[in-house]
Amino acid sequence: MGTARSRKGAFKALIFGLALACSAMPAQAKEVAVFAAVSLKNALDGATAAWRRKTGKSAVISYAASNALARQIEAGAPADLFFSADLDWMDYAASKNLIRPGTRINLLGNQLVLIAPKGAAAQASLQPGIDLASLLEGGRLAMGQVDAVPAGKYGKAALEKLGAWDGVKDRVAQTENVRAALFLVSRGEAPLGIVYKTDAVSDPNVRIVATFPEGTHPPIVYPVAMTQDSTNPDAASLLDFLRSADAKRFFEEQGFTLLKTAGSGS
Repeated sequence: MGTARSRKGAFKALIFGLALACSAMPAQAKEVAVFAAVSLKNALDGATAAWRRKTGKSAVISYAASNALARQIEAGAPADLFFSADLDWMDYAASKNLIRPGTRINLLGNQLVLIAPKGAAAQASLQPGIDLASLLEGGRLAMGQVDAVPAGKYGKAALEKLGAWDGVKDRVAQTENVRAALFLVSRGEAPLGIVYKTDAVSDPNVRIVATFPEGTHPPIVYPVAMTQDSTNPDAASLLDFLRSADAKRFFEEQGFTLLKTAGSGS
């Protein structure tokens, strides 16, 4: 009987000791959830890996078109940072009170280019009056959805400015994001595509035919901000790192420009 009691007492003491030990252990840090435009993938993967090496903290990144990400955040998807490929979708998120005031900055710039498969002979000068339809030679022009995906919106604006949109609008292969347009050209399934310069330099199977003049489309600006519902204390640390000199080289290596004035934009 005494032995049974002693064993029961020892078991209770063991359980109590384990409970104390567990309560004393620090909670495992939660990864920072980043929702980012797919055109950022190469640069942002490198930058967040450097942040992990420096701080021991980590991030999990969901890449998609900015419009899709903004809608997901609006629907309640858990995100700590939103990194958009244009101002419009960040403005949309802000209008829905999804972005934390005071954390938004315009971080990066980019260029819009016309691409072809690496071995293609296509040549073009992106000047007013260009006959882009003839360059397609019966194929399709790959670009992001022109009413939603930032690269698609920029591309349509540029083609309209050059007077080329009406000639190709019925021959556009619209994709759910800019990387999908890149892949169509990279695999030779489209003779031409419109993507960001950073996408083009990431794929050895395509070449840049020409760069769209800046005045043909709105400035390409990538804003980033913390979300309103983020409770992860490491989110601010990652945002600060992305603005730092340590992160700068990852963006510049992929062809992004660092905006000299980081501001809220509109």
